[in-house]
Amino acid sequence: MTADAPITQDVITMPRKLPEGGKINLVGQTREQLRETLIQLGTKEKQAKMRVGQIWQWIYQWGKRDFADMTNLSKSLRADLAEHCVIEIPEVITKQVSEDGTRKYLVRIAGGHEVEVVYIPETDRGTLCISSQVGCTLTCSFCHTGTQKLVRNLTSAEIIGQVMMARDDLDEWPVPGTRSDDRTRLLSNIVLMGMGEPLYNFENVRDAMKIAMDPEGIQLSRRRITLSTSGVVPEIIRTADEIGCLLAVSFHATTDEVRDKLVPINKKWNIEALLEALRAYPRLSNSERITFEYVMLDRVNDSKEDAHRLVKLIKGIPAKINLIPFNEWPGAPYKRSSGNRIHTFADIIHDAGYASPIRRPRGEDIMAACGQLKSATERARKSRKQIEAEAGTSS
Repeated sequence: MTADAPITQDVITMPRKLPEGGKINLVGQTREQLRETLIQLGTKEKQAKMRVGQIWQWIYQWGKRDFADMTNLSKSLRADLAEHCVIEIPEVITKQVSEDGTRKYLVRIAGGHEVEVVYIPETDRGTLCISSQVGCTLTCSFCHTGTQKLVRNLTSAEIIGQVMMARDDLDEWPVPGTRSDDRTRLLSNIVLMGMGEPLYNFENVRDAMKIAMDPEGIQLSRRRITLSTSGVVPEIIRTADEIGCLLAVSFHATTDEVRDKLVPINKKWNIEALLEALRAYPRLSNSERITFEYVMLDRVNDSKEDAHRLVKLIKGIPAKINLIPFNEWPGAPYKRSSGNRIHTFADIIHDAGYASPIRRPRGEDIMAACGQLKSATERARKSRKQIEAEAGTSS
């Protein structure tokens, strides 16, 4: 690891242009935005709040896409909505189902771009891994998405639309007049661990997750949503204040020298700055721990010394460490650590008093595992030498 990996593009937002003269998509609008839309359509201000609540339930609690189904709205309002508005979510292009039950969706969004979404069923939960960008602003050398340049941020509609799409596929919308029960849900958890860096698309991610948590909508508890960041330090406290979900950090190294190569955003906010922000994270407790994600790369970051350094670095932070066996992808410049090295690393962490689960790879046969996502039409045709040079692993 001698060459420098390219540092992250300094991109905070890349808004997309909506087609002029098109209908207004109600999906992704905040309650206030939906209220303004209804007033523009002629709804009286005194009635607007009530109408917002009614439409909100039809869209997000019961999954309706046709205004004609919204029978507690007047015929004239339904007609106005049908004329001027749409309820539109990303279109499923392909669905692959792994031998282990994992589902990977390729969905198309405005502009013909595509992102990948993964549903992971388990005995006690069902987790949806959603994307926040087409491509990624970051260039993490072990991540397949990181070899795809950022195209644009997703809108709030395209983010919450992934959740709605998955509920469609799972046939999980409750019958109108009933409520969902967390204990029986097939889709019970959301992780923002798909394509992109969520904190470089903060406002759209925030608005989408507020819809997911709304008690009159999809009704997920904030503790069932985990946002994963590579370390955009200025936005970390804002995440707690404005979203309130659980936090995961793509840590992956115990020295700045190695993390600069693996997670180049470290050149901007190093380990010390990141840990300082994490220690200040509100709501931090043993019941709401920060998850440190740590990909196990053979002979790169998996030594006993690394494990002991990691324990020392996170001292005083309520945390658990997710150890992720590296999921290889075509042209990947790294190899997965051996089972012995992973278990030795895990034992050191565990003996220091931290939970250190080893993540079981899911969906590897359909390239749906952690670090493997990449939209099909955007796949870079890079040679192994090009990837190794960017990762700084070429000899």
